[in-house]
Amino acid sequence: MKRLVAYSFVMLLLIFISNTLSAQFLNIKNDVFWNTKDGKPLYSQGGGIFKFNDATGKEKYYWYGVQYKEADIYRNNPSVTLPNATFESVTCYSSNDLVNWTFEADVFTKEEAFKTISKTWVGRLGVAYIKELKKYAMFVQHGNQVLIAVADSPTGQFTQHQRINMKEMIGTSNTGDQTVFTDEDTGKSYLIYSYGSGRNKIYVSEIGLKDGMVNLLDCIKVFQGESREGNCMFKYKGKYYMAASNIYGWDASYAYYLVADDIRGPYLPTNDMLVMKGSENDYAHVTQTGFFFNVKGSKQETVMYCGDRWANFAGNGLGYNQWFPLSFNGAEPYFNSLSSWHINAKTGEWKVAADNNYVKNGSFEADRRRIPSHVKPVQEFLLGWTTTVIEGNKVSLDSNSSPVLNYFNTESDRKVVIGEKSLQISDKVNFKRKVSQIITSSPYVKLEDGNYTLTAKVKNSSGFAKLEMYVESNSKIRLYPIIEENTSWKTITIEGIMVKAGKVEIGFVAEGEANAFCYVDDVTFVKIK
Repeated sequence: MKRLVAYSFVMLLLIFISNTLSAQFLNIKNDVFWNTKDGKPLYSQGGGIFKFNDATGKEKYYWYGVQYKEADIYRNNPSVTLPNATFESVTCYSSNDLVNWTFEADVFTKEEAFKTISKTWVGRLGVAYIKELKKYAMFVQHGNQVLIAVADSPTGQFTQHQRINMKEMIGTSNTGDQTVFTDEDTGKSYLIYSYGSGRNKIYVSEIGLKDGMVNLLDCIKVFQGESREGNCMFKYKGKYYMAASNIYGWDASYAYYLVADDIRGPYLPTNDMLVMKGSENDYAHVTQTGFFFNVKGSKQETVMYCGDRWANFAGNGLGYNQWFPLSFNGAEPYFNSLSSWHINAKTGEWKVAADNNYVKNGSFEADRRRIPSHVKPVQEFLLGWTTTVIEGNKVSLDSNSSPVLNYFNTESDRKVVIGEKSLQISDKVNFKRKVSQIITSSPYVKLEDGNYTLTAKVKNSSGFAKLEMYVESNSKIRLYPIIEENTSWKTITIEGIMVKAGKVEIGFVAEGEANAFCYVDDVTFVKIK
């Protein structure tokens, strides 16, 4: 009897511990390469997360995406931007908490992908459950058409089912970009995609059976206007949100959206996508819209923006997956640009992590061209930063006289600093300039009072009468004077910055001779525990 009581007590204790652990806040850290829970590299680009039952009937999160050969190369040496996108496989990972992921399998191999056509682009995919067949169907861009592959289980080997030529439906044989969206309220799945040429139209098609084959049942055009890519969808409080990015190749852009009460529309504003607030100052934390996932917890529902950072092909930082919580003001979504935050998959709650970097565009990777840029996107100033010319040439789209505000890092530079670009403070004439950023609380993320540290990496020539990093907080200014020439990158730090009232200004001040230069990269402003 005593043994039975002791055994029961131990079991109850284990259940309590298990429930406690499942209710924990777990960290999502951006701007880094991700690993599986056993420490192996996680490779998943251009895919999506779906909830399916595993072999025991228990519901799990399954994350599908592509592993490209270049992802592994860039991860091991991010000092070189790579020119190709070589398909290796579609990977599948599973999780119970959206943070700890287990590699399940390469569920769609290159042998299967290229058994009917020569090697080509494979990417932008999602998976839907087809209840009539009791099979799982993957929709993936496959060269100049859309391939449907099927499997008997979420982690099974997907084999080719049929290729769809989209020309009869939309006028091009291929889609522009695409994702799969499953409406959990109805159980129906849809392909969300753009026109294959120019991508200036967006469509919704229900997924189902046609003549006994998995296919698209309809084709509803829901947008026609400016070209968009990264087409994806989420649903929140009964409304459907169509999201997309600008056509900037592999680079980042604003996050755009439309809203509708019915998945087939009408979507408003008509043919005029809105910029998601919070994404303006760093191009949605240097991402393209990838997919969304709703965490429906016991206390709240959180929509996760799962952004693609195609760093292996764009050279714009570290990490391929950047995830963020959205907030809402009524039906209006707000993008919370965070480098580190916590999610509780059981309750649905989220909060900012203690090691979050509050600087926007701190590695200057959001700006895809030399700034000012008179070509797409037309842009005079660096995102997130204010450039004040006190003396010297005015910043303008006149490339003959305007100073260039960013520097393209060399391969040698990129072994020390992150990404292709950094801040450049220089001019052809004698100059005085300030480059600054005001960091303040947003409607949904508070800049807490407390002790902070400001860091940056700098490389500079001689020829400066003044060159300083500064921080102004609570009416007090702290300076880090850069006295000497630094021919290699140097980390500079200001510690013990006391923040009050949720506002601080950081920046760099320079008084230099003609052609003197200072490069700045990897600026961070982090609270000390």
